Amino acid sequence: MTKNWPDFIRPPETVDEAVDRLMVILEDEHKAVIASLREEDLIDLHFDLGLAIRNAFGLHEPGNKLLASCGIAHPDDAAGTIIKVLWRTLQP
Repeated sequence: MTKNWPDFIRPPETVDEAVDRLMVILEDEHKAVIASLREEDLIDLHFDLGLAIRNAFGLHEPGNKLLASCGIAHPDDAAGTIIKVLWRTLQP
């Protein structure tokens, strides 16, 4: 039962892994709220979902593979990239 836990517990290493993880973690009502936002309003998620992504996925840690996968040097911008890909995934 726990053999898959190490993969789930380790920080994601790619944007796609991060979005897949968020799709599992987020509740349906949170997904609905994110999906209903306009793309230009995604910045409103910076201090809640963005902060959670930066902290939980270790974006501030040196050598973070997810940060490198985003192709962006700053954790704030990387979290924004992940949120934008999540939003696109949630669009009908």
